[in-house]
Amino acid sequence: MVDDPRSRPAFRQIPADMFAFTTTDRADLHTAVMQVFGDAHERLVAALTFDEILAALPGIGWYEPVADSSLDYTLGALHKYGLIERTQNHTAHYASAAEYERRNLHYSLSRKGEAAYEGVLHAVQHLSSTGALQTAVLDAILDRLGELLDLLTADASPDRRIYAALMELEGHLAGLRASTKQFNGQLQRLLRAEGADPATFAEVKQATIAYLSEFVTNLDSRRHAIGDAVTRLHQRGVTVLHHRALHGADLPALPGGDDPAPRWLEQRAARWDGLCAWFQPADGTSPRIDQLADVARRAIVTLMRALERLTDSRRRGTSTAADFRALARWFAASDSDDAAHELWSAAFGLWPARHTHLTPDDPTAVSATTSWWDAPAVPVSPLLRTSGQVDKVARTARVRDTAQVRRLRRERVVAERVELERAWAQLATAGPVRLSAFAQLDPGSFARLLELLSRALSAPHRDGVRQAATADGRLVVTLADADTAQRAVLRTPHGVLSAPDLLVSISEARSPGSSTVGRAGAEASA
Repeated sequence: MVDDPRSRPAFRQIPADMFAFTTTDRADLHTAVMQVFGDAHERLVAALTFDEILAALPGIGWYEPVADSSLDYTLGALHKYGLIERTQNHTAHYASAAEYERRNLHYSLSRKGEAAYEGVLHAVQHLSSTGALQTAVLDAILDRLGELLDLLTADASPDRRIYAALMELEGHLAGLRASTKQFNGQLQRLLRAEGADPATFAEVKQATIAYLSEFVTNLDSRRHAIGDAVTRLHQRGVTVLHHRALHGADLPALPGGDDPAPRWLEQRAARWDGLCAWFQPADGTSPRIDQLADVARRAIVTLMRALERLTDSRRRGTSTAADFRALARWFAASDSDDAAHELWSAAFGLWPARHTHLTPDDPTAVSATTSWWDAPAVPVSPLLRTSGQVDKVARTARVRDTAQVRRLRRERVVAERVELERAWAQLATAGPVRLSAFAQLDPGSFARLLELLSRALSAPHRDGVRQAATADGRLVVTLADADTAQRAVLRTPHGVLSAPDLLVSISEARSPGSSTVGRAGAEASA
């Protein structure tokens, strides 16, 4: 049930010092004294003296000795907060001045103190309670609505019975609202929780799924039955219902503006609007009970997915991504290239193949230029791996020695790397130079220069400067716009390159010479 602002006092009207006694350095003694007054109030004891308060402290669980000065300070503080009232008894006889001071003053809870004490009890009860979705409460609400409808339909029914049924209905609504809010908070915390014990975690979630499923079952039929009962009561007259309940409440008649009847009727109207918002809104919007059902259904799906993930994690101790991350750490910790190659072979099992000499049954069916990836598969005998023979009577050919091929390929890769290093060393500059300074280059270095210029010219243009890096990130090339109309002409055996005489700076990315990039831009802008 949704609270209406008319049915409760605004929060800004709550005094700031109502609960201040729970925040001081003597909060324990203050709270214990308030509990003494609360217990006395429940026993219909109107007031307590100083000695009676001191004697009642052990009864509520305070066993520490309390000095008279400490108790006197606490009573003074509570009186300052407006939580207790002090009165004097002038009819009694006192034997001494000390007896007069201890027995003359009588202490009792003020109206503000009663509210503060009930607020603390409500907070403690809320912290120790557990929310629930109780279908029995929905059935009780339907029964009370049916009883009110029968009482209004009957020719002669006691108003006190109408009042009692209406109060029971509002009590069930308040319990449904409080339990639902608390259970929803517990449910959301459960959806975010990751249990330390997977077995217990799974058990709790399975029990929650069963609990939610039981609540959702037949919820629509209960909601429609309650909505129909609310509609029939509207037809009978809710105002008549409230006035007859007011007559059966037997409220005291107070003079002046203290008459509680208007306020009582206003609260009943607000509570009834809350009931309609839950089950039969007047504006045609979705009832709150449907929203609660949607939350329950979504929670069931979320919990089932969580259980599925938990089951998968139990089934597999790790994941493919974790395996590859661990393998990457091993590669990074390798001492040499040979160790990295051994790790690669051990991890993926890509040992040298011994069946590359096999051919299909019809060699003319596949062209010699067809890639191995696109060629059809060739049957391989299992004996080839163990004994080096195929299941043929004839003797198989000798396994080809590929050591010479691997050596030639390794030498070619080393030569290419040396040539690339020589070209980078030849192209590196100590600072910004003109493009025409590269007139004397061999064809290999000239091709590398064209590659660097192409990368720089495709980079974004910022204040007349373009900057790019090689694919391996080793070299950085910077081009600055030419400040002259002169053109650079580079002649090579393959042709002539004519271009603006740009400022070019080529340096290693991690070397001190890389700072020339900024100088090139500065000189170009100058």
